[in-house]
Amino acid sequence: MRIGYVRVSTLEQKTERQETALEDFGVERVFIDKASGKTADRPELQRMMDYVRDGDTVVVESISRFARSARDFLNLMERLSEKDVSFVSNKESIDTATPAGRFMLTVFAAVAELERDYLRDRQREGIEIAKKMGKYHGRKPGIYPGFEHLLAQSRCGKITAAAAMRKLGMSKTTWYRKAREAQGP
Repeated sequence: MRIGYVRVSTLEQKTERQETALEDFGVERVFIDKASGKTADRPELQRMMDYVRDGDTVVVESISRFARSARDFLNLMERLSEKDVSFVSNKESIDTATPAGRFMLTVFAAVAELERDYLRDRQREGIEIAKKMGKYHGRKPGIYPGFEHLLAQSRCGKITAAAAMRKLGMSKTTWYRKAREAQGP
């Protein structure tokens, strides 16, 4: 079965152009999201991912309609691959049912990874320059009133660490880092 996925970023935007493009591919069922693509947590995308099964083909007008980040794209592709579902992107001419399409997907993944690495390098360089200019001082440490009291209660078993974290609105990583710091050298 050929299954289409359509996404526009706002409720006001129209989906007809994408839907018409998918009709040319013989799509039998279409899932439509009117939501930002910045995350893969979109209701119709998730419904489609649950719906597809072995032998199906997901068809999109372009990769940018399916996923905005390389990481989300590759995660979605892995999920489709695990279900033996092919993927076709009209604009980029990718069809993972063909050897050339699988090759293009591999190239796309490698380029995306390279771009992520370049982005991290540029960010690191920018932070170093800003530090030298005195314009960057890092993120301000979080203030957690009552931390010491809840840490003491946690250490003597009156409260769990998880409950203390919830009360403080603190992540697990921050809790254990601050607990180590409070312990001293």
